Amino acid sequence: MNSSDLDLKGLVSSYLKHWKWFVLSVFVACFIAFMYLRYTIPQYEAYAKVQILEDKGAASELSVLKDLDIFSAGSGGPKIVDEIELLKARDNFKKVIKKLKLNTRYYVLGNIRDNEIYGSKYPFAINFLSPDSIVENFDHTFYVKIISETEFNYSDEEDGVFQKYSFGANLNTDIGDIILLPETKNVPLYKDNVIRVEIRPMSFVLGNLRALTKMKVAGEFSNIIDISLMDSKKQRAVDILNNLVEINNENAVADKKEIADRTTTFINDRIAEIYSNLSSVDETAETFKENRGIADLGSQSNVNFTQSAASEKQLQDANIQLNIASSMKDLVSDQEEYDFIPTNVGLNDQGIASAAQQYNNLVAQRNRLLKSSNEKNPVIVKLDQQLDGLRKGMQSSLNNVTNNLNLQVNSLSKQLSQINSRIYAAPSNERALRDISRKQQTTESLYLYLLQKREESQITFASAAPKSKIINYAYSSPFPVTPKRKIIFLMAFMFGLLIPFSIIYVRDLLDDKVHNKLDLEKITEDIPVIVEVPKLGKKDNRLVQKDDRSVLAESLRILRTNLNYIQRSHKSSANNIIFITSSVPGEGKTFISSNLAAIYANTGKKVLLIGADIRNPKLYDFFSSGDVEPGNKVKPRRSTKDGLTEYLVNSNLKIQDITIPAQVNENAIDIIFSGKIPPNPTELLMQDRMGELFKQVSEIYDYVIVDTAPLMVVTDTLLISEYASQILYVVKAGGTEKKVLNFPVKLKSEGKLKGLSFVVNNVKQSNLGYGGKYGYGYGKSIKKWWNFS
Repeated sequence: MNSSDLDLKGLVSSYLKHWKWFVLSVFVACFIAFMYLRYTIPQYEAYAKVQILEDKGAASELSVLKDLDIFSAGSGGPKIVDEIELLKARDNFKKVIKKLKLNTRYYVLGNIRDNEIYGSKYPFAINFLSPDSIVENFDHTFYVKIISETEFNYSDEEDGVFQKYSFGANLNTDIGDIILLPETKNVPLYKDNVIRVEIRPMSFVLGNLRALTKMKVAGEFSNIIDISLMDSKKQRAVDILNNLVEINNENAVADKKEIADRTTTFINDRIAEIYSNLSSVDETAETFKENRGIADLGSQSNVNFTQSAASEKQLQDANIQLNIASSMKDLVSDQEEYDFIPTNVGLNDQGIASAAQQYNNLVAQRNRLLKSSNEKNPVIVKLDQQLDGLRKGMQSSLNNVTNNLNLQVNSLSKQLSQINSRIYAAPSNERALRDISRKQQTTESLYLYLLQKREESQITFASAAPKSKIINYAYSSPFPVTPKRKIIFLMAFMFGLLIPFSIIYVRDLLDDKVHNKLDLEKITEDIPVIVEVPKLGKKDNRLVQKDDRSVLAESLRILRTNLNYIQRSHKSSANNIIFITSSVPGEGKTFISSNLAAIYANTGKKVLLIGADIRNPKLYDFFSSGDVEPGNKVKPRRSTKDGLTEYLVNSNLKIQDITIPAQVNENAIDIIFSGKIPPNPTELLMQDRMGELFKQVSEIYDYVIVDTAPLMVVTDTLLISEYASQILYVVKAGGTEKKVLNFPVKLKSEGKLKGLSFVVNNVKQSNLGYGGKYGYGYGKSIKKWWNFS
């Protein structure tokens, strides 16, 4: 396994050891998500799909005029964008709101969230006695508490005073008198519940509804419109979309029927006029025959009659077209307002027919927009300009058509006159009767033609179809669109993991302390880190006892074993002097010194513990403080027993004079305390007498443990480091900064510290490296309820 794998494993391990915080954070985040979903009103989305139909044969209701094809759709299809705008017209939404009474809403008050009522579950209906113009522009809220099927309490405020009323009684409110009528089957469902009724202005509800209703074309070249609406009530969204499409289709049918009705009226007027002319011609023929006594006339020459008949037929058609064009011209010229133009009148000119179709479509669109707007609206002004242009174009076209037809009639009349000149040679009676018959045929043919078109107009009026086809009626999604439960829980889970991860990451990023053996080995490199000493609890013993099986005792046994191995590898005679030092005070060197002495004494060895920190002695305080068990306390009298300082000053003192025998956990340990604090500690330690002391005690004792001064604070330890066979450098986990450790490493590389090894003190159980996390029957402890591992 390479170093990168070890680093990755260590990185993962640094987060996994805090798994309890991850679990707690995820639980809290998921609980918050659950509460959010519990009290958030879900939103459902309804969908509908309609197709805009193309009138391929004829766009108007008079599509039966196959010979003229006046109202054909032309080359282009319907303008879907315009149809969407017409579908979203304010008048359509206003009709939907009125039909479904969407400006009035009912809510059952709850402790945290109010539940809305819709549809067949209404507890009562509201009758407004004020005009709609007042109700639609008012904003009012009141509260009703149902007592029984006949009585209820009423208040204008939720916390206000409720007054008792009977259903059917007049209630005087800010919007005028209202009457509440109970829904008998639903009243028991809301007994003793407070119901809030909100009446909102029509403009407010209409604006919100239009904003929430989404419409779009299904494809780039598609005639299909997709409609969607999001609402907290599934059925309400479905009802709104269905009614919106139905109302739009009803408007389109009404427009088509209006055009057909106008056309029928025009044809009826023409039929009445032509019928009068036809009756007059018939009477003239009858009178002529009676006066002249004519019963029958001989046939004329076949050649003259054939030519005359052909010319008369052409003249007849030209007269019909001229008559229709003149009537159409007068109708267009006399029109003062924008109104529908009759179309099914038999005019053969395709340009005029197409212009009339476009004119009627724009008039229908203008009339629909005027229902919810006024004539100053830019859209309507633009439509007026288009209508004026179309009307002027039709007038010009009709003028041209009339002039051409007049020329054609004159030409045909001249041609017919030449033919008739030969016929006029016949008796005058025959010629006169021929003129009367010709006029009679012309008038009769026009009369029959208009009767046919009137019947066709009536048929198309009765069969007017909507412009759109409903492909899919509105339907709602079975599950709420928002909030999305899975996504929210997933986000809560991820957020729950992210919070402790971020905290740990930032903490580790800013952390410059050593926490365990692994951290220290990255700095010390080839200098051995021989043991990790665990952090003790408040109730744990600070000195190891005999036959102790705690984690502290086992770590000290590891320390003892490693030191013995190192000492055996040295060939020097005085290899039993062990210095204990640290960077700064408070890192646990006195604690390690005392326990190391105790653990050596447990093996029956003769051990001497020396307090060589003569500037800030802690050894005496450690053994006489409350941190040590009563049976382990040492209480020598400072006045009767000298220490290391007195020994260095007074050459008459012997080692036996400053040595204090102590009984620690039934084991004998000799202790030399530091003595009084001298004014010149550095000079004292530099004396040869210090070296003589170490030489003598190394011969008397199996192990000499020396508690020295911190290296970075004073130079005392460096002055006497030459006498040590081993130097244990104590590092406090969570307290010693990593950059501080460069100092002893540098001293070691310079040869100023020989036999240097490191000891990590105060390591948390979760940070113990290597074998520190594995027990082997030692240190029995009771697992906490949250510790599952």
